[in-house]
Amino acid sequence: MVVGAGAAGLSAALVLGRARRKTLVIDAGEPSNRAAPVIGGLLGFDQRPPDELYATGRSQLEAYPSVQFRSGEVLEGRAVDHGFVLEVAGGDQVRAKRVLLASGMSYSPPQLPGVADLWGTSVFHCPFCHGWEMRDKKLAALAAGEQGLHTALMLRGWTDDVVLLTDGRTQLSPDDQRILDRAGVTVDDRRVVELIGADRQLEAVAFADGDRLARDGLLVEAPVRQRSPLAQQLGATCTPGPLGTEPLTVDEIARTSTSGVFAAGDVCTEQPHIAGAIAAGAEAAMIIVQSLLADDFGLPYPPA
Repeated sequence: MVVGAGAAGLSAALVLGRARRKTLVIDAGEPSNRAAPVIGGLLGFDQRPPDELYATGRSQLEAYPSVQFRSGEVLEGRAVDHGFVLEVAGGDQVRAKRVLLASGMSYSPPQLPGVADLWGTSVFHCPFCHGWEMRDKKLAALAAGEQGLHTALMLRGWTDDVVLLTDGRTQLSPDDQRILDRAGVTVDDRRVVELIGADRQLEAVAFADGDRLARDGLLVEAPVRQRSPLAQQLGATCTPGPLGTEPLTVDEIARTSTSGVFAAGDVCTEQPHIAGAIAAGAEAAMIIVQSLLADDFGLPYPPA
């Protein structure tokens, strides 16, 4: 069972299908990057809509009869003898020898008025994904502490007009201020209360004092969270990271803390990106095949 048909899940299913392993992919239809109009930085799909990537992946899986695809949400899972039972919305139960968790994560951007309408276009969290589209525009970074310093300087690679918005949450050190001054980054410590825009395009940042700052794009902190309790139900554990994320704990061969449960993609990384998810899904699938060979023929596992 592959839970999730985003980049990691589809990549894993393709490898499993080519290995002629009976595989069921169940997807709730909530890819993390659906809000973005295009994919940035993925070889072969750069500047193309995310849905096009997923549709292409599902179409390619049709060539492999051992792979089945179902739309739905996995509500619950538990370990049983020789595998797992997963309950799918609608009442179905599915038994599986292995489970690959590839359901992605939920992003948590700031709870500011206006963010929801602009998220994924002119309000974004990853400069590598959106920086090219924001090049040479008036940008701002809304972040505090070292993260604020880092993101503001990162944006300078795409534009000369960058403002760091600390939202009154931090006081920069003299050294940090000198670095920002040298880079031409302006610092504004006022509290941000709203984002103003139309048609998914940011126009201005509104402050508590009633003033506004004209901006075309805003980079924000957006920690990622587990989408569902499924991983926890299966006994997989998370390791909180320095970025405030909740990635599943996996070893070097994609195994979680529960034998037979694997994870790949955004669900187990602090630095989500689509190219890495594709690679991780393929690698996890190859390890799963090796683990099944160990069951079937007693081959060494993990492989040497």
